[in-house]
Formats: sequence, C-alpha cells, structure tokens
Amino acid sequence: MSQRYRITREFQENGNSEQTISLEECKQYFESKPDFSYTSVFTVKGSTTMSIDGDFFMWSFGDTTIPFRHFDGDIYVSGTNEAVVPKMIEVATELRADIVEG
Repeated sequence: MSQRYRITREFQENGNSEQTISLEECKQYFESKPDFSYTSVFTVKGSTTMSIDGDFFMWSFGDTTIPFRHFDGDIYVSGTNEAVVPKMIEVATELRADIVEG
C-alpha cells in the first residue's frame, strides 16, 4: 500500500494566513517553479488507462512525473517515490503549511 501525504494549513493557528490553500495560490506558486506544470486531467497508464479530472501540478524529476493534487484546500501527493519527500517539505515550508499522512 502506498503512502499518501497531505500538505495542509488545517493545524495552523488563525493569524494572517488563510486556513486553506487556494487553487489560485497554488497556480501562482507552482507557476514560479520550472520543474512543475499544471494540468486539469491526470492520466495513469498501465495495463489499463485511466484519466482523472482535477487540479494537478506535475513535478518532473528525471524521467518521472509526480502529481501534486490540489483538492478541497489541501495538496495531496504520493510518497511512493522517496525523492518526493524533500520536494514535499520544500513546498509545505514555502506555503506555510504542515504535512500529515492521509
């Protein structure tokens, strides 16, 4: 079973920052990152092909592309590839958010 992480502000104290991470904030943030691109459909290819509608920020790491999905005010990413962990920490830190499993 693969690990999934959530980048969230749910546990932040109410201060000057929003409790959720807006899609507009994500688009602005990831647009400034040359190794990320946005797509509204993520296609998984394997023995069958499946397309998922949503807001995905695709991180290019070598020959691998890893989706960071914005959903309901949070960002979700799979921890299957260990290279994602430092990138996930970087994203969470720059967005003033926390990381939780789930």
